[in-house]
Amino acid sequence: MGDPGGIGAEVVVQALADRSVRRLARWRVLGLGSSMLEAAQSVGIEPDWWRVPSESAVIDTTAKHDVTLVDYERTGGRGSHPREASKRGGELSFRFVEDAIAETKRPAGDALRADAIVTGPICKEAWALAGRGKYPGHTELLATRYGVKRHGMMFVCERMRVILATAHVPLMEVRNALTIGRVFDAIDLGHEACVRLGIPRPRIAVCGLNPHAGEGGLLGDEEERIIAPAIRVAEQHGMDARGPFPGDTIFREAMPGPSGRGARYDLVVAMYHDQGLIPVKLLYRDEAVNVTVGLPTVRTSPDHGTAFDIAGRGVADAGSMKSAMRLAAAMAATATPGSA
Repeated sequence: MGDPGGIGAEVVVQALADRSVRRLARWRVLGLGSSMLEAAQSVGIEPDWWRVPSESAVIDTTAKHDVTLVDYERTGGRGSHPREASKRGGELSFRFVEDAIAETKRPAGDALRADAIVTGPICKEAWALAGRGKYPGHTELLATRYGVKRHGMMFVCERMRVILATAHVPLMEVRNALTIGRVFDAIDLGHEACVRLGIPRPRIAVCGLNPHAGEGGLLGDEEERIIAPAIRVAEQHGMDARGPFPGDTIFREAMPGPSGRGARYDLVVAMYHDQGLIPVKLLYRDEAVNVTVGLPTVRTSPDHGTAFDIAGRGVADAGSMKSAMRLAAAMAATATPGSA
């Protein structure tokens, strides 16, 4: 459900009320009954899910229903939740994710085994207040719990796909975080994800780090020293990767033109968080999906945050959450063990 003080419950309730989304899977919501009921009232939706306390002995009955709320109200969720970062909000939202991960690790055939995780928005400051500050976000927690070294944050929408070479890294540290291997991993993981999404030979554009992609070394040497060698390695592995290109122009080539012209590239590899996320959130905020690639399970998420400022008002747009749920169901349907 995400942070109980944010818009997570509202977008989940709205998404589950959409029959085209609801019929795609059996959905299990790890969250709070009070938050879900409040959200349903705020958006004028009649609650129609099966509810079971998180500590109930009959929790295995959740496998029989199309939507079940696993309610954590009795285990620390009682009471109102502030529309801001809070220790309790961090504790609860962290536990929801931990328990969701555990459900994907259940043995095959277990009625409670989950095939995919869709995460509601969390507040990183709240996680820090709850003593979980070593994890900058979902991506790092998931990679740690699944024990994977190669993973990436990718954003998917109908008209653009972007993967990040670095994610939750302070801007001043990006330069030192970039290596040939790290850039290659982003290209490689993005290539694999595109193939799974039905693009057999993805065309990949790789951004530079510096303005004008370094201007031949006049504005920085990371392009020549790190990024270009990573692209050559990708080419040697049979990938159609090109660049490095200036980050302020290449995204135009990765989206369809106004006259119906197709995009020249299927994927853009961005070097840092905002380089990739500004165009995605500007153009496709209500439809883009955050996908963690490189995990042994499917994980998607809407591309927005907790939006504490509008939480509880019933005005949150559920478009990105619906897209995240649709994509999770589609990817889970095509996944094989260990290949997600």
